[in-house]
Amino acid sequence: MRKLTYFIACSIDGFIGDPNGDATSMFSFVEADFLEFMVAEYPDTIPAQGRAAMGIGDAENKRFDTLIQGRASYQLALDTGVTSPYAQLREYVASRTLDKSPDPNVEIISEDLVGKVRELKAEDGELDIYLCGGSQVAGELLDEIDELVIKTYPQVYGAGMPMFGTDFAVTDFTLDWVRSFGNGVVVRQYTRKR
Repeated sequence: MRKLTYFIACSIDGFIGDPNGDATSMFSFVEADFLEFMVAEYPDTIPAQGRAAMGIGDAENKRFDTLIQGRASYQLALDTGVTSPYAQLREYVASRTLDKSPDPNVEIISEDLVGKVRELKAEDGELDIYLCGGSQVAGELLDEIDELVIKTYPQVYGAGMPMFGTDFAVTDFTLDWVRSFGNGVVVRQYTRKR
């Protein structure tokens, strides 16, 4: 069974974006040692344009072969003219408003997101599924998330978009490891207690 990993960046106080969903202030923390870690451990999570700019466009996927993201997250790419931001992966966009995909590599999931994720998790394969965001999709898929990888940036937002847009529900995870960087970023991995 393949895992669904919610790999997300957030502020110290747990927000993945400001009240409008903007998280661009977190980009200022991409420094050499952190970038080296990302390229070595999570190259699959780097958007295709970034991979090309770094000369790793053809790098083999290490952890993921499939991506799921919400409509708002996908819109950030569309706004820049990019229709397949993670071309190195099979891309799925959860959306009730986008009726047709603008790219052959992107499939729209307009209903039964949980069912589709269960189907993807049941596929044969060595690589897992990357849940990119956003808040509402993560909230809807909380029961399906097997692993969390949280990149915490040394900022406090005070308000904004939470990691999980869902009703209150206590869900237990076990800490696997923590890695900190000179720029103040801390990356933690958790496995869901089942």
